Amino acid sequence: MPWVNHEMCTGCGICIQECPVGAISIEDSGYADINEDDCIRCGKCHEVCPQEAVRHDGEKIPQEVAANLRWVRKLLGHFQESAEQAAFMERMMRFFNKERKVNEKTIDAIKAAKDDPVKGIDAAIRDLPAERNTG
Repeated sequence: MPWVNHEMCTGCGICIQECPVGAISIEDSGYADINEDDCIRCGKCHEVCPQEAVRHDGEKIPQEVAANLRWVRKLLGHFQESAEQAAFMERMMRFFNKERKVNEKTIDAIKAAKDDPVKGIDAAIRDLPAERNTG
């Protein structure tokens, strides 16, 4: 997800004019902000920003890792005994391993769909096991 580095943004509005879905606005701060829910990740804002203030989400990996670790640390506070803490840490590793597997399988499906993206994605969805009724 692209984001705007407010230290570099001058609030010129060029990105707003170029955004095909209106996902960017100037906030009260005077800087552009990108609405993650509306953004289609087309990259036009990256291309047109004269200040290079629109940044790639890969730059935020350290902050996202830190947020994950803070979350784990917060939850860890509910477990006092070392055995409980060890069991919790194992559950957290399983949780994040599951997230990694979901991402890897998604990437594999996207790669496989490159020749005909619409049909390829539709086929990948159809090929997934049916959802279980958990209700």
